[in-house]
Amino acid sequence: MTRPLLVTDCDEVLLHFVRHFGEWLDEAHAIDFALDRHDFGGALTRKADGTILAREDVWPLLDGFFVGEMHRQTIVPGAAEALARIGEVADIVVLTNLQDHHNAARVAQLDALGIRHRVVTNQGGKGRPLSALVDEFGPSATVFVDDLPHHHESVAEHRPEVWRLHMVAEPTLAPRIVPAPHAHARIDRWDEAVEWILEKLQS
Repeated sequence: MTRPLLVTDCDEVLLHFVRHFGEWLDEAHAIDFALDRHDFGGALTRKADGTILAREDVWPLLDGFFVGEMHRQTIVPGAAEALARIGEVADIVVLTNLQDHHNAARVAQLDALGIRHRVVTNQGGKGRPLSALVDEFGPSATVFVDDLPHHHESVAEHRPEVWRLHMVAEPTLAPRIVPAPHAHARIDRWDEAVEWILEKLQS
């Protein structure tokens, strides 16, 4: 019998991101980042004059952070322990929306934190890469975990049979984000989520 499969996002699920990105923007670029925003539209302003950064100006900053500042990111409480428990009964893949040239750095980053699982980098919706992983592994059951609602919608479209858990592990964001309508559940803490995940994986 094939093992079940957990496919999990990384930023704001396994690792804190926005808080560290905001610190770096302030220190290195004199940019304020409204940490309570779940998207970057209008969230970044120049401290010198208060002008809002255009979305096309944000992407180079994101790339710069992932090139040289990933060491700042801290692990979400309980994430490593939860994955260790889940890994006893299921295969685990980290499906992270980064440019492919960041893949090796993400693998090394997670490895240093004791998270040693396959990492798949992706751009765009996660439904298609998730579907490819299900085809590859042929799991008995699959759970998908992500903080962004549109990825749950994408997975629901491509693999409606996959269990979908909406998790926003950053406490400055979580209270402001409504539950993803295409997710089966919303749990923001790993010590609570692990039981739900294990139940679905072993159902």
